[in-house]
Amino acid sequence: MTTRTQRQALDGLVFPEVPRWKNGELWLCDFQVWVPGASGQVLAVGRDGEARTIIDQVPGGPANGLAWLPDGRLLITTGKVPAVLALGVDGVLTRYADLSGLTSYGCNEIAVDSAGRAYVGTCKVPPDPQVHSEVLLVQPNGRGAEVADTTMRFPNGFMITPDGGTLIVAESTGHCLSSFSIDDDGSLHDKRVWAALPGMVPDGPCLDQEGCVWLADAIGKACVRVSEGGTIVDRIETEQDAFACTLGGDDGRTLYIATSVNPFTGARPSGRPGKVIAVDL
Repeated sequence: MTTRTQRQALDGLVFPEVPRWKNGELWLCDFQVWVPGASGQVLAVGRDGEARTIIDQVPGGPANGLAWLPDGRLLITTGKVPAVLALGVDGVLTRYADLSGLTSYGCNEIAVDSAGRAYVGTCKVPPDPQVHSEVLLVQPNGRGAEVADTTMRFPNGFMITPDGGTLIVAESTGHCLSSFSIDDDGSLHDKRVWAALPGMVPDGPCLDQEGCVWLADAIGKACVRVSEGGTIVDRIETEQDAFACTLGGDDGRTLYIATSVNPFTGARPSGRPGKVIAVDL
């Protein structure tokens, strides 16, 4: 695999997750999972490398999903409240959709399609490979929500193809990427394996312009690029465990990788080991 120079885009974090590139800024969540009394922040990093706080403490946090509606509102999911929150352009945070009664677990990642429909994953924390959970479908403007699938093995990242016809999901305890066909009404069918990834724990993926997926291997200290069918076409090693990645920069060719210490293995971490690493592709 190609050796590339890595640079530090941001440090001093606890547990960075769900990086997103939006309007020339890198957005992300800092879970703060081992900080007493903290519920997690939403941050945005400009081209100058300075981080600004969008939400200091997320109600029901930590925030573990970020996605934007077509009208510019930011949707946020959290692990402790069965709901989707919306941050308006006026900076006011409101409850967008109530998901209570649809799942026994907390919400995880989220993706929004061009019609404003949101797909939300649910999962048991810490992960249990014997437990299946749901993908929930939230209709535009939060008018209703329903269970779209019940066979998920820790859904940990969603991608919608540019044509809007396919949803790709990282199943961490399933060790694969799965995909669904999306009907005109947003419902899902024809689940199949998009890429089998034995020995990996896929997390925090993103699609590139060639239709491949970059994903973090949460137990492999690496981000890998995989094509449909499961061929690994690139790999970037990281010093710490990697938990999510996204493509950004002015040309969309910088890979941002969220890294930290895994809080579910070994001794309970402390301090602020979290970093975001940037790699020019």
